[in-house]
Amino acid sequence: MSDDEEFQGGRVFFSNAGRSLEGEDEIRLTSVGVDIGSSTSHLVFSRLLLERLDNRYIVTEREVFHESDVLLTPYAADMTIDATRLGAFVEAQYKAAGIEPDAIDTGALILTGVAVRRLNARAIGELFAAQAGKFVSVSAGDGLETTLAAFGSGAVARSIRDAARVMNIDIGGGTSKIAVCEKGDVIEITAIDIGARVIALDAAGNVERVEEAGKRFAAELGIALELGKPLPPADAARIAERMADRLFEACTVKELSGETASLLRLNALANRQRPQQVSFSGGVSEYIYGREPSGFGDLGPLLGAAVRSRVEGWSGVEIVTPDQGIRATVVGASQYTVQVSGSTIFVTPASTLPVRNVPAITPDLPLGGEALSQADIATAIQVSLRKLDLHEGHQVVAMCYRWEGSATWQRLDDFCAGVRQGLSAVLDKGHPLVLVGDSDVGGLVGIHAHEEAGLKSPIVSIDGVNLKEFDFIDIGAMLPASGAVPVVIKSLVFPTTTALGKVA
Repeated sequence: MSDDEEFQGGRVFFSNAGRSLEGEDEIRLTSVGVDIGSSTSHLVFSRLLLERLDNRYIVTEREVFHESDVLLTPYAADMTIDATRLGAFVEAQYKAAGIEPDAIDTGALILTGVAVRRLNARAIGELFAAQAGKFVSVSAGDGLETTLAAFGSGAVARSIRDAARVMNIDIGGGTSKIAVCEKGDVIEITAIDIGARVIALDAAGNVERVEEAGKRFAAELGIALELGKPLPPADAARIAERMADRLFEACTVKELSGETASLLRLNALANRQRPQQVSFSGGVSEYIYGREPSGFGDLGPLLGAAVRSRVEGWSGVEIVTPDQGIRATVVGASQYTVQVSGSTIFVTPASTLPVRNVPAITPDLPLGGEALSQADIATAIQVSLRKLDLHEGHQVVAMCYRWEGSATWQRLDDFCAGVRQGLSAVLDKGHPLVLVGDSDVGGLVGIHAHEEAGLKSPIVSIDGVNLKEFDFIDIGAMLPASGAVPVVIKSLVFPTTTALGKVA
């Protein structure tokens, strides 16, 4: 959505297209997804068809019309991402797709794995996301990247389709992400410092780059690594086998060894019940499924073979083929849905609006009982923040809730107190409190938070809007004639999943 949008007559207008979304039954958009990972970078270009459902637009068709080449993510001598080479690659892929950047309606950029930890990662993200405000830009930390891979690989949809407990193992260049899916939900996640390019080799087989995890595995096995010196094939195989052992342990064992536990980037899996199916995604999956015959100066082929052999020996577990392998975490597009939040809203100060590209969290809030638990509400919010790597409070979030029961003073007070505790990391950094409800209590909640609970943060409390996980929301300035605010919802869309087009 462009920064120069205009609000006319209570409708949201896209100035670049000269049209009102609310006045059309179908919208066609062109999108691009850009994934900059620790090992590889690539793009996917798509066309989306959105159809009106009541006052909301949903994606009903998604056609990928160009998949870019896969580039080994370029690094400069100081181990920062080489923005010049990366920019030239992206420009070349636009030309190969036969499309100009100005013709892109929407898109998303993700920085993942070790790439997101580079010193200039944020600058890279801003460079791409600055394109007329059209992009949703996500620096995907371990939790979000694991969840994205589970959706993008099709593991979440498969858990519904096959009525199975599905584990997706996404093995990239710097990290491996493990997600357990049941009944269409990601129920457990973890991530571990294991990947194909923890040791990178040049064309002559000499060590070109070593990540910290690579140094640890080599030291553990008594293997000397020197930049510019060859890595003997037998030593490379030993390192790959050891990484596969550690990864398989993280997938199967209830109490991990100290060596494996020290590699984890998130909490360990409970591993109380084995999965029925295992799928693989990420760059190394191309070797696991035999789709990639070539090597790229890393441990990918060796690691893929070692991991597959261990999972093949896992009794009662079936290896299944994912919908997406190396491209699992590429976000295809941002889905636009338009809603208008009515007069039962509360905003203070008015200058807080507009807000753009605010990620939504949808915690499982215990709001059914007559007495509400502040602690339980706070915990549910913190779990949701952690899942999407928003727990450090670096950006504003939109907290979505479904109000149940009466709106008595005590219930409102307990709710507001629980929200304040749960979002403390966000609010303490000066971000506004953004609350999005599905029923007509937005005004009551906002007034109570401001006047009764004494919250000093700016407050935006709207209602009549449905959000779901992976949604981003824009809330425009208040419309003078009605006191309503225009809302645009942009959802991350994953290819070939049963969730495509589903309204929460």
